[in-house]
Amino acid sequence: MSRFLKKLIKDQNGFALLLTILIISLIVPFTLQFNAFMRSELYGAANLRDGVQLDHIARSGFHVALAVLYEDALETKYDALLEAWADPLTFTTASQFEEGRFEVRVRDHSGRININNLVDQEGKVNEKQRQLLERFFSAEEFNLEPDDVGDILDALKDWIDPDNEVTKFGAEDSYYQALEKPYACKNGPMEFLDELLLVKGVTRELFYGTEGSPGISSYLTTYGPGLININTADPFVLRALSQHLDQETVQEMVSYRENEDNDLSKPDWYKKVKGMSSEVKIDDLITTSSNFFEINAVGFKEAMSKAVTGLVERKEGGLNVVYWRVE
Repeated sequence: MSRFLKKLIKDQNGFALLLTILIISLIVPFTLQFNAFMRSELYGAANLRDGVQLDHIARSGFHVALAVLYEDALETKYDALLEAWADPLTFTTASQFEEGRFEVRVRDHSGRININNLVDQEGKVNEKQRQLLERFFSAEEFNLEPDDVGDILDALKDWIDPDNEVTKFGAEDSYYQALEKPYACKNGPMEFLDELLLVKGVTRELFYGTEGSPGISSYLTTYGPGLININTADPFVLRALSQHLDQETVQEMVSYRENEDNDLSKPDWYKKVKGMSSEVKIDDLITTSSNFFEINAVGFKEAMSKAVTGLVERKEGGLNVVYWRVE
């Protein structure tokens, strides 16, 4: 012990000073730590509160979209991109909250190709649906060789059909179980579109797209009876409907349905389109009404956001939420 400390201890005043210094040295770090803990708790509580508010705002947007879709079904028997549900501005007036807002986007899944319809209930290939998918995957934007397209369709058929027999260049359990991270072949209809990423030949680049190429996920679905709504289908999908539909004619179709004066209630309106070939026969592939819609609602508060996405089935009597996820 140093002389200075010995002197302090012998001196009562000095000892009291030393004791005070020791106590302060213990209290100050504890106080700082406690303050940091309390700040963390306060921030956590604020974030929890904001998260709950954002969740309510996003859900409000989702339910507004449900109401718009329900009202639309009462007003018309067909669906088109000129209707209120397809215009994000429809939801603007109801989107403002005292502390936040929401944005809503509704996408028609009936304007997409249902990949489950490649195979019927008995596991046999639906040739018209296979040809439709073959034309779709063969679009130059996807950069697939003809052999690759055939291989993917074979693998897709094997994934959906109930048997364990390999189709040409497809894949069954023997292939998937031999992978580095093995898994079983579904041998049944797909429930979610991202199951495609498990199918032999379907890469993430093909599914999601790249900077220079679109992804197939924007044009496919796993729900619906299989008829494509010609009023809402993307040009990629329209072009796949027939080998006699070229890009120029498809653009004429898009222009035709953008004209409010044209009647889109019946599927055969495409026959009136400028330059339409008489060889285009797609009546058994198309419709003008929709049953499945994807709703994406995002709640915003300052720099924070929360999204909810759900697929809804619209049928006589109301709407049914098929699936729901919070992002």
